[in-house]
Amino acid sequence: MVFPWSAPSRATQMQNLKEKHFDVLVIGGGCVGNGIALDAATRGLGCAVVEREDFAAGTSGRSTKLIHGGVRYLEAAVKKLDKGQYDLVKEALGERAHMIGAAPYIARPIPIMIPLEHWWQVPMMWIGTKLYDFIAGDGLCVPPSMFIGRHQARYSFPTLNAQHIYGAIVYYDGQMNDTRYALLVALTAAQAGATTANHVNIDELVVDERTGRVSGALATDQITGENFHIRAKSVINATGPFTDKVRRMAFDAVNKAKGVDTVKGDSDEKWDRDIVVPAGGIHVMLPDHFSPAQMGLIVPETSDGRVLFFLPWEGGTLCGTTDSEAPISMHPSATKEEVDFVLAESSRYLNKKVRRSDVLAAWSGLRPLVKDPNKGDTKSISREHIVEVNDGNMVTIAGGKWTTYRQMAEDAIDKVLELYPSLSKVASSCQTKNMMLVGSDRAHIVCDQRFDNIMITLREDYGFDRDIAEHLTRNYGTRALQIAEIVKDGYVTRKPGLHPKRLVAKYPFLEAEVVFAVEQEYALTAEDVLARRTRLAFVDQKAAVEALPLVVDLMGRLLNWNSRTKKDQIQKGLEFLDTMNVNFDEEE
Repeated sequence: MVFPWSAPSRATQMQNLKEKHFDVLVIGGGCVGNGIALDAATRGLGCAVVEREDFAAGTSGRSTKLIHGGVRYLEAAVKKLDKGQYDLVKEALGERAHMIGAAPYIARPIPIMIPLEHWWQVPMMWIGTKLYDFIAGDGLCVPPSMFIGRHQARYSFPTLNAQHIYGAIVYYDGQMNDTRYALLVALTAAQAGATTANHVNIDELVVDERTGRVSGALATDQITGENFHIRAKSVINATGPFTDKVRRMAFDAVNKAKGVDTVKGDSDEKWDRDIVVPAGGIHVMLPDHFSPAQMGLIVPETSDGRVLFFLPWEGGTLCGTTDSEAPISMHPSATKEEVDFVLAESSRYLNKKVRRSDVLAAWSGLRPLVKDPNKGDTKSISREHIVEVNDGNMVTIAGGKWTTYRQMAEDAIDKVLELYPSLSKVASSCQTKNMMLVGSDRAHIVCDQRFDNIMITLREDYGFDRDIAEHLTRNYGTRALQIAEIVKDGYVTRKPGLHPKRLVAKYPFLEAEVVFAVEQEYALTAEDVLARRTRLAFVDQKAAVEALPLVVDLMGRLLNWNSRTKKDQIQKGLEFLDTMNVNFDEEE
């Protein structure tokens, strides 16, 4: 008999934060912060990771959902003979193979079409994508690229306006559900012994006056309001767009320990300079009929020189563009002008007009590019990641991309071990390169990593509809069976043995997922469930608004919320969901 792993309770994790003395404290629960916790724990270090909001609530949950090396970066590397860009692509392609292999049920290859208007574009693009395949080498993990003619392109992507194209190149990258992937990393870290806690704010860093080193933090439990002290030998800043805020906290804490009252601008030292340069990406969710279920489309250059993409994702079409200017925000939202631009550009390349009324959800995501403080030219923007040692020996990891999160985590821990020889004596080498995540049937005893068998079991043994079985398998792997058992056994608002109840009729998200999210995935707010355990807020904003009262009622019963807390969760949920679409003043 197989007994599934059960995550430590939040109460246990919070007790650990208050009582243990950690080797490493990681600030930031995005993909990199969670990856650092996993890397540290599997090396034998005592580690805690804390996140002010929810795991992957920021940049990590607002990506294009692609696991990629960067075809554009390779093009720049060739044109400019830039070895740095080439190395970035090579590293990312290696990590692409790792990500797909680590959780193959939630990360999978996706073909992406690049339409070409002229015959003379074919040789250059064909050579470029074949070079992309070649660089991946043994880590290709996806089918090779190929050229297809105009008629095949029209067949493969029926909504493409193929009237003026000669043909297309189809290449492969990976695709994932980003927030759930980041959560899997956090859960695997917890399984390895790390303390993982969301909704914990770092109020102030603490410096050991004897050594002058940052040695922990004063924190607040955002759920209960309780203040407490987290003790640690070392601290890593992995806060993405908020990197500079935490760097500043270290600066203030170290000077406070010296008896100096710091004011921003007093020092020209490199650790007091902002290094983050946020680049925004606009994402618009359209109905599924705008793209086929098994093919993406990328237009290399829009009217303003950016990239436009169409990707099948979570039962819809994810459309958008990258590299727009954006202020730093936890919940960046798309503007009407940005959405209208995406819709207008989309209508140019599709054979059907994309209207405002087609938009199901719209949001913005930030990519925290960085200026390398270790280089003399601070104006140069790096698309690679950097590891910086701040005053007080706090380590900052910044920049990079989702695909390289594991390598970034390894580099951050390597730097800590370099700074703290006592830790390097007890830590092993990096263990994550070939490590699979929870739900992947690592022991080959549930389905022998043939996840279609999970889907068949859900349909035949539990009687689930096909779309529900597919959704659960693709997002939970073997843990989908735990959700099926919740349905079978019943829960606080549902009798045993009934058919699974959906949150809304048109999508496969279930009430049982809410129960599982609360009991096994540290979901503490309605937003956690609607935005990041399920992706309903990103898939269809109006459907998420419809589901909000049901989610709050169910979570309230599970978490013993009083009427005031339920009302507060409804209000906060509506405020968040208001950022997930654009309210156009007039109808077309």
